[in-house]
Amino acid sequence: MTETAGSTGPARLSIVRTTVDGVRVITLRGEIDHDTADGLRRTLIPGEGSGPRYTVVDLDAVTFMDSSGVNAFVAAHHAAHRARGWLRLASLTEPVMRVMQIVGLDTVIDCYPTVRKALIH
Repeated sequence: MTETAGSTGPARLSIVRTTVDGVRVITLRGEIDHDTADGLRRTLIPGEGSGPRYTVVDLDAVTFMDSSGVNAFVAAHHAAHRARGWLRLASLTEPVMRVMQIVGLDTVIDCYPTVRKALIH
């Protein structure tokens, strides 16, 4: 199943949702910042009991991320944990990985080199 959420903010972040073997895969393209983070957060945390508890976020086409993205991922990680699920990040670009490492989030949320590896781990 594929669902395109469209762009959030001023057309700088596109979000595509698919499901692979019961795992929600969210593919992002563009920039994650103050203007786009709310749409991302709503996608990552859709509400109690709606959707799979397991999520992989494909960041291969994300060109920029600031602390707003960090906050969205932390909130999603906590929501998944409360639901007895998990959040995994995959295919982090260099700018995204740098932010993750600076704040130490790569030691809290599991990061994988590819979506495939995140799905099979």
